[in-house]
Amino acid sequence: MNLKIYLSLLLFPLGYFVDAQTCCSGGIPLSNNIGMAILEKGTTQIGVSYDYNNLNTLNSGSEKLDDNARLRITHSVLVNASYAITDHFSVEGLLTWVNQRRKITQFGGENLDQSSGIGDALLLAKYNFSDVIGKNTDLNIGVGSKIPLGSSTEKSDEGITLNADLQPGSNAWDIIYFTSVSKSMNFRPSLSISSRVIYRSTGTNNDYFGDSTYKFGNDFQAFVGFSDQFLLFKTITSPSISFKYRNAQQDKIGGFNLDNTGGNWVSVIPNFSINVNKNLVFSTKAELPIYSNVDGTQLTPTYRITTGILFTIAPKKEFQPLN
Repeated sequence: MNLKIYLSLLLFPLGYFVDAQTCCSGGIPLSNNIGMAILEKGTTQIGVSYDYNNLNTLNSGSEKLDDNARLRITHSVLVNASYAITDHFSVEGLLTWVNQRRKITQFGGENLDQSSGIGDALLLAKYNFSDVIGKNTDLNIGVGSKIPLGSSTEKSDEGITLNADLQPGSNAWDIIYFTSVSKSMNFRPSLSISSRVIYRSTGTNNDYFGDSTYKFGNDFQAFVGFSDQFLLFKTITSPSISFKYRNAQQDKIGGFNLDNTGGNWVSVIPNFSINVNKNLVFSTKAELPIYSNVDGTQLTPTYRITTGILFTIAPKKEFQPLN
């Protein structure tokens, strides 16, 4: 092991404890924002949303510490697009722009590190199996990749290269596995129960600080949700609530586990959407933590808000002449 990697292993845990106390919870919400519905052949969906992630809760394991001197905020602009190649097969892409800020207030002063720029992208192919596990049930299975478009070498105002968790990009290819199941209730077809599982097998940045390696921990997320539709002033509205479990393994630097990264989180996500017209849907949701148990000492999410619009372009119907 060269000297630089050895020093990094010694100093990184100290830096996370003293300065950052952050984990991968502060990054771009790629996995949170995939899984568009598979509609009829030829349908295009385009979504644009803004995501605000506030981390101002300091945890040691599952214990919340009385310390609000550290603040981590991520602003993300997300652009989704999906195209149904057949009635059962679609391809979905996600592009991102991100601004990440980390502020530490201590001894009467403030220290602010931030970066902005195009983040990593994601490409996912999904197939729908209708009624394969029961009536009024849809099973979607997908696989894809995170594409390292974003910069991973941004520097602070002092000219020092920022740590991996503050970079817009990761300089690593990840593999994404996606599965979702939804079922409409017979007694009320507008009421549905759904579940979604996403696993991200992360790649390695082989050019971290020039001659080291960095690997974000593999990430597992599971969602269970309930949704319904109602008429409100002659407009279709869709309230829903879901529960999310997330497990992130520890990051690795130079092949060794990095302290104060990784953990387990449980959160509740209320969501409300409204059909502005038949092709345009506006939605907003909040993600609120219920439980977190992190490795070491870390900032964990305090709350997250995502709002956006979804535009659907249906295929033109061919004219069928009357016989």
